Amino acid sequence: MALSGNSRAKDNSFPDVIELNVGGQVYYTRHATLISNPGSLLGKIFSPKNNASNDLARDPKGRYFIDRDGFLFRYVLDYLRDKQVVLPDHFPEKGRLRKEAEYFQLPDLVKLLTPDDLKPSPDEYIHSDYEDGSQGSDQRMCPPPSLVPADRKSGFITVGYRGSCTMGRESQTDAKFRRVPRIMICGRIALAKEVFGETLNESRDPDRTPDRYTSRFYLKFKHLERSFDMLSECGFQMVACNSSVTASFVNQHTDDKIWSSYTEYVFYRKFPF
Repeated sequence: MALSGNSRAKDNSFPDVIELNVGGQVYYTRHATLISNPGSLLGKIFSPKNNASNDLARDPKGRYFIDRDGFLFRYVLDYLRDKQVVLPDHFPEKGRLRKEAEYFQLPDLVKLLTPDDLKPSPDEYIHSDYEDGSQGSDQRMCPPPSLVPADRKSGFITVGYRGSCTMGRESQTDAKFRRVPRIMICGRIALAKEVFGETLNESRDPDRTPDRYTSRFYLKFKHLERSFDMLSECGFQMVACNSSVTASFVNQHTDDKIWSSYTEYVFYRKFPF
């Protein structure tokens, strides 16, 4: 359809209230909201300096069309309005929302949606551990039995971790696995410190005496096998393990499921060893 020069000049300016079709979901929002973050994708698309409103995709009713997840876009708009986002309890799609934030080029929202234990660390990019650059625990030597008090030599240590993946109904080859977020350590504090030393993170349960027990310590590295090596070097043997798996649908519009697992390994050391 041909447009006259006057008509095109008029269409090049954005109205104060904009109607959007995002993945089939219709939204009304102010133009000022969309450009509130000039460095974002929406800020660039709807910038008054862009002068390209006629070049944007439209649906049959003339609404600006964005081919993204319409359900999750509401949280993107909330962030643009308030510079914060409030999610429902047990929100299952935080990972997908983080992907939407990355697409719309909102780095501060990405940070808000990234838990501390999932923020990038060097072991995300290389296969060695970031503390000492080694794959194993050969630089961490367990104290000889003669230096360990007699009443502290026997005992149990439990190693636990959670994992999850998103899997579609059509093919298991599309499964998207998350790395182990953290390795939990439960047991007597003296034993845990003896085995794991400086690789033990005590921030969630600080200042406890060695004779007490904890279920809130975790390790600074992410390799489960390394923790097994360290326990083996200190004379521990695995005596039991268990695992549980749950599944929930990602949302009502898809057959994809989030599979979550929790696994515990129980190690025991008996004196003399």
